[in-house]
Amino acid sequence: MSTLAVALTGNPNVGKSTIFNELTGARQKIGNWPGVTVDKKVGYTRHNDRAISIVDLPGTYSINARSPEEKIVIDYLLNNKLDLVVDVVDSSNLERNLFLTVQLLEQGIPVLIDLNMKDDAERRGIKVDCRKMEDAFGMPVVESIGRSSKSTKKLLDVFTSTVMDNYEPSDRVKAHIAKVQEIKASSKSDDQKNEEIIEARYALIDTVMSEAVTVKSVGSDMSEKMDKFLANGILALPIFLAIMYAVFNITFEWIGQPIADALDAAINEDFLDFAKESLEAAGVADWMVSLVCDGVIAGVGAVLTFVPLIFVLFFCLSFLDGTGYMARIAFIMDPIMRRCGLTGKGVMPLMMGFGCGVPAVMGARALDSEKDRMVSIMVTPFLTCGAKLPIMALFAAMFFPDNAANIVFSMYIIGVVMAIVAAKLLGSTVFKDGGSTFLLELPPYRMPDMKTVLLETWDKGKGYLVKAGTIIFAASVLLWVLSNYNFEGPCEINESILATLGNWMSTLFVFHGFDTWEAGAALISGIMAKETVVATIGILYGAADVSTEAEDAIETADTLLKTGMASSFTALSAFAFMIFSQLYTPCVTALGTIKKEAGGWKWMGFSAVYMFVIAWVVSLLVYQIGRLLGF
Repeated sequence: MSTLAVALTGNPNVGKSTIFNELTGARQKIGNWPGVTVDKKVGYTRHNDRAISIVDLPGTYSINARSPEEKIVIDYLLNNKLDLVVDVVDSSNLERNLFLTVQLLEQGIPVLIDLNMKDDAERRGIKVDCRKMEDAFGMPVVESIGRSSKSTKKLLDVFTSTVMDNYEPSDRVKAHIAKVQEIKASSKSDDQKNEEIIEARYALIDTVMSEAVTVKSVGSDMSEKMDKFLANGILALPIFLAIMYAVFNITFEWIGQPIADALDAAINEDFLDFAKESLEAAGVADWMVSLVCDGVIAGVGAVLTFVPLIFVLFFCLSFLDGTGYMARIAFIMDPIMRRCGLTGKGVMPLMMGFGCGVPAVMGARALDSEKDRMVSIMVTPFLTCGAKLPIMALFAAMFFPDNAANIVFSMYIIGVVMAIVAAKLLGSTVFKDGGSTFLLELPPYRMPDMKTVLLETWDKGKGYLVKAGTIIFAASVLLWVLSNYNFEGPCEINESILATLGNWMSTLFVFHGFDTWEAGAALISGIMAKETVVATIGILYGAADVSTEAEDAIETADTLLKTGMASSFTALSAFAFMIFSQLYTPCVTALGTIKKEAGGWKWMGFSAVYMFVIAWVVSLLVYQIGRLLGF
């Protein structure tokens, strides 16, 4: 017997993905639809000895093919042979959700209407007569509770027993379709046609609801009461900031960072020592020991230590999304974000950018339009992530000991300002063709389905683990070779290819005040990982054991002040170096993530080059203007 092909479609926040996860569990393949960064989810299950393939289509409010999601949905439904198209509808918000249902029927796509969230509807006093709705549309209608495994299992019975050839649109729907065709064929303007078609759709929906739906007043529901507090015009922003503060503390202080520290110690101390001793005991050549320990384990280990942070952060965000609060955040921040050239949903990737650029870039996939996604991906690396902080803290402690905190804070401000400026410029030039829309429907507050939260966390986190891990592995080996060899063979680091490249790089900074090969080599290593800038500086100036932790900056500064570094920089050139480090090309891990999320080498290369150019220009202006002002 052939595999039953099922597609799930519906508005955002109707519980479609929850149903998909309940039906398929871990039997899923997650990727991107061809040419776009929108998630493609395909899952598999068996029921009554029948293999079932289920595609979770992107959530969309319409199929007008204006956004990537809309185009994906209509193209997939029209161009693929499907046994069943399941239109998942939020039972508590029927009028809005049935708009998509009517559009699908207009396109000649027969659907199984699944009235999901039956429990929410009942709490709001909404009761649907499935038989009357089935007669009104001519299509099969069922009810479900997506978070209930018992309910979703009943859906499998429906899937395997429903034959769509037995159904056809009702006379009422056929009359509506004829009316829509008549409107489209008229000589009226496009705006008039669209307005009349929308009115006709809602007229049909109102007629169906008047016959099949009864509503009993139950007073204000829980979501309305909570919104009076959480989405209050005065309290909304402070509450949002407090929640984000808690999320970042959970990720970078309370839970994620302790796990990351333990993993760091396990990899870069225990495992590294074990590997080194084992290789030496086996008589492995010194160069191979160095490659494996100083190159591969140290480099890949640096990425693996970020894994707990990534998973904890995505868990928190998926949990918040499941509660319905993420939609409120976008609503609260929309007026502010529009001044930056983005919509309200763009605030989350930017907030994540202060922790790590990788999840910030990945977080852009939550944005609705391709323009917003691309702009967000291109500007979040400007922000001061945790890996840049050690650089800022070190130079501030060395050259601005009396104003170190203010100097470091100024780097955060510079990063934010450049992100805003770049968003404005990119939104009006490179990505001006993609319109930014902000259609938002506030879902009811609810307790998240933990199975869905955990699956979403794993789906997002494993992409970082696999993709970033392979890229950083190659970069680690490359940097080791560059710092240990020249064209004649093994050598000291000051005679290595890295030193030669550092000399070439330094010629770009003749007018910036930091045109030394050591500075050039440190900036090259920073492209692999920003944390390595401090470590590379320590090695090149003969202080190899310096700490790369921001909290050790004063001790590290005291150590490096006793080396030649003190004479290599002035306060002004050090500030210019800090600005360049703040703004220039993202690390390899972030670049690899940009390639994956933006959809190709072109955008990764664009990001690397345009950020380098901006950093070069801004740091040059700062140094030269500072000289003119006598600093």
